[in-house]
Amino acid sequence: MSRIAEHWRSWRQDRLLGAVIRNTGYLFSGSSISVALNMVQSVFAARLLGVDNFGVLGVVTVFASTVNRLFSFRMGELVVKYMDHFGAEKRPDRAAAVVKAAALTEGITSLLAFVVLVLLAPLAAQIFAKDPATTPWFLIYGLIIPGNLCTETSTGVLQVHRRYRSQAAINIGQAVLTAVAIVAAYFLHGTMLVVVLAYLVGKLILGIGPMVLAWQSLGELYGPGWWRASFSLLPPRRELVSFAVSTNLSATLNMVVRDSEQLWVGFFLSTTEVGYYKLALAAINLIMVPITPFINTTYPELSRAVSEKAWPQLRRLLRRVTLISAGFTGAVSLGLLVLGYWLIVTIYGAEFAPAYPVLLVLLAGYGVANVLFWNRSLLLALHQPVFPFQVMLWTGLAKILLAFVLVPRFGLVAEAALLSAYLAFSVAIITYRGLSLTFKQQLSG
Repeated sequence: MSRIAEHWRSWRQDRLLGAVIRNTGYLFSGSSISVALNMVQSVFAARLLGVDNFGVLGVVTVFASTVNRLFSFRMGELVVKYMDHFGAEKRPDRAAAVVKAAALTEGITSLLAFVVLVLLAPLAAQIFAKDPATTPWFLIYGLIIPGNLCTETSTGVLQVHRRYRSQAAINIGQAVLTAVAIVAAYFLHGTMLVVVLAYLVGKLILGIGPMVLAWQSLGELYGPGWWRASFSLLPPRRELVSFAVSTNLSATLNMVVRDSEQLWVGFFLSTTEVGYYKLALAAINLIMVPITPFINTTYPELSRAVSEKAWPQLRRLLRRVTLISAGFTGAVSLGLLVLGYWLIVTIYGAEFAPAYPVLLVLLAGYGVANVLFWNRSLLLALHQPVFPFQVMLWTGLAKILLAFVLVPRFGLVAEAALLSAYLAFSVAIITYRGLSLTFKQQLSG
C-alpha cells in the first residue's frame, strides 16, 4: 500500500502533468458535450437524409475541409513553438512578429484555397458525389474556408496563453446551435440545404470565435500595438519556411491518406458506402474525445520542457499521459466492440448495420494512434519536423497504391484495414524515433 501511495503522491506532485490535466479538463468538458451533441445531430441527419444523401453530406463536408487543409501550414504549431521560445528569451516583440507573419500568411492561403474550391466544386460533385446537381452544396459549405481565415494562428495563441476554458465555451456553443438546427430540420422535414447550412454555421463559429479571443489575448500579452512589430525581428526566413513547409506537407499527407477517407470511398465505391463509412468514423470519435484536447494541451508543455532541457520531466510526462490515454482507449474500445452493433441498429436504423465491421477494423489503427497521440508533437518539440513527414509519405504512398488494388475488389473493410495499418505503422515508427532522440539528449545533457 505504501508503494501505491508513493506513486499516487508522485503523480499529484508532477507539475507538467498537472498543467496538462488541468488544461485538458477545460477542453475535455467542451469536447465531451460537443461529441454527445455531434452524435445527436448525426443520428437525426442520417435519419432525415437516408444512407445515400448522408454519404453525399460526408463528401461535401470532407471535400471543403480537404481543400482548406491542402493550403494549411499548421500555423498553430509554428506559433506555439516560437511564442514559447521567444517568451523564454524575454523577447515579446519577436514573438509578436511571428504571430503577425503567421496570421498574414494563413489569411492569404485561406483566400487562395477558397478560389480553388470554387473552381473544383463541379468536378468534385461529379467524381465523389456522382451527381453534378450537388455542386451548390460544395460551394455553400465551402464558405467555411474564408470563415476560418486565421483560425490556426489564433488557436496557437490561445494555447500559449492557456485560454482553454474559452475554447471549450466556443466548442460547446457551436455544437448546441448545430444540433438544435438539425433536430428542428428533422421534425420539420427539412432539406439538404438546411442541414448543410447548419453545419456551415457551426464551423463559422469555430473559426471566428478563436480569432476574436486571440486578438484580445495578444493585446494582453504584447500590448495594443503588437501588430506593429517589424518583420525584421523574425527568425531566419529559411528556418521559418522550413518549419512551415514541413508541417504543411505533413498536414497534406494526413489529409490525403487519413482525413479524406470519405472521398476515397466515394471515388472507389458509391455514396451509399460513404454513408456507412461516415457513421463508422463518427463512432470512432468516441475514443478520441479526451485525446484531441490532450494533443492541444500536451504539445505546449513538451515544447517548453525541451526549451528548458528538462529531459527527466519530459519522459515522465510522456509515460504518464500514455498510461492515461491507454486506459481510456481500452475501455471505450471494449464498449464499442460489445455494444457497437446494437447501438448502430437501434439508434441509426438497420440500414446502417454494414457500418459495424468497418468500425471494428478502424478501432485497431485508431487505438494505437490514440495511445501514442504525442508521437508527432514530440518530434516537433525536438525540432525534427521532417522525419514524421518522411514516414507518413512512404507508408501513405503504400496505402494509396494498395487501395487501387484492394478496395474495388474487397470494399469498405479493405479501406478500413489499410487506414488502420497506416496509422499503426507510421505512429510506431515516429514514436520510436522521438523516444530515441529524447534518450540521447538526456544522456548528452
